[in-house]
Amino acid sequence: MADDDHPPRVLELTPLNPVFRDDPHALLRPLRDLHPVMRDDLAGVFFLSRHEDVRGVLTDLTLWRDPAKAEPAAVLTRRILEEAEARGEEDRQGSILLMDDPDHARIRGPLAQALYKRVARCRPLVESVVKDALDALEGQTRFDLMAGVALPIPIDAIARILGVDVTRLDEFRDWSEGLIQGLNPLRTPEQTQHMERASEALIEFMSGMMAARRAAPEDDLVTDMVQLQAAGADLSDGDLIANLIALLVAGNLTTTDLIGNGVRLFLLNPGELAKLKADPSLIGAAVEEILRYEPPVDITGRVASREMEVGGCPIHKTQSILVSLRGANRDPAVFEDPDRFDITRKKSPHVAFGGGAHICIGAPLARLEAQVTLTRLFERFPDLKLADPDEPPAWRTLPFFRGLERLDVMA
Repeated sequence: MADDDHPPRVLELTPLNPVFRDDPHALLRPLRDLHPVMRDDLAGVFFLSRHEDVRGVLTDLTLWRDPAKAEPAAVLTRRILEEAEARGEEDRQGSILLMDDPDHARIRGPLAQALYKRVARCRPLVESVVKDALDALEGQTRFDLMAGVALPIPIDAIARILGVDVTRLDEFRDWSEGLIQGLNPLRTPEQTQHMERASEALIEFMSGMMAARRAAPEDDLVTDMVQLQAAGADLSDGDLIANLIALLVAGNLTTTDLIGNGVRLFLLNPGELAKLKADPSLIGAAVEEILRYEPPVDITGRVASREMEVGGCPIHKTQSILVSLRGANRDPAVFEDPDRFDITRKKSPHVAFGGGAHICIGAPLARLEAQVTLTRLFERFPDLKLADPDEPPAWRTLPFFRGLERLDVMA
């Protein structure tokens, strides 16, 4: 474990480190206080944990996102490229997650236009998905909240928004789970094979859906995108496939964790749950507090596009910057009593979704799914409680994400 004079390296700030897995803030709190701009030469990055610095970097539209623009010493950042090369994807069109303008704006603009229009009117769809998941649990007195609720709801919701036939949902769920292994640097050979099979299958599936919607449009997101393409949007088929798949993977994993983390927080804080039950209109603020207090994503990154300074520390052009979303969200300079879970908190400028031009494109959908799921779950199971209150939480070990493997509850 690191001490005050020797701050932890970035790879110690992941759930691979049992200390961080049990309590990330045991390491992030002293790091933010004593080393708010930390240089990790082994990873080749600057690591920021103070809210002011994090938000400043996230909202600086001149900084780069593309890892290919980072210096050779930025080994952690450039690992993304090595992973793509290992999968034979170096020439495949990428997702907007790691793209800079003008390509980022060229693709994100039409995708956001279509997605946000869908999300604005998809509450009935999400309500239906949530109802189906909760109906399947009827009569059970003990169940795994992750497997029964948090995992299937985001996958089924995005599948229906995209337009996936209900008869193919089981395949779609399997492919989604397979692709998530691309975020796991410690995956087994079997998991790698699952990831590769899922990637090939989803590319073929999306290509087929796009062709089908061009021939016979339907009321779904894939139709929206191919129609925007036909109307003149500068989007290749590769752009569409890569970014629809990215929307599936990133949205499912993080929304699953948002729901699971949220349920656990409410069951650990019955006073806050009582507030929500007494005033269901607090659900919007409650989801924002979950995002602040226990966000699904630990970090995001940028590459310096110029000579710059952060927190008094010089950063040179092409050097890599990682920002701690989790550390910034508990900064006492911004949040009063930051280690208290409070759904009536008046000020919550959290950075759980990142910021700037790269703010999470799926944020509106994640918020909607979490709000509907938590509301309906506690309505359906008003006496829900942890099945084993004294058992340590089963946190996953996927680096830079925070979510539960299981959450056993009793109705």
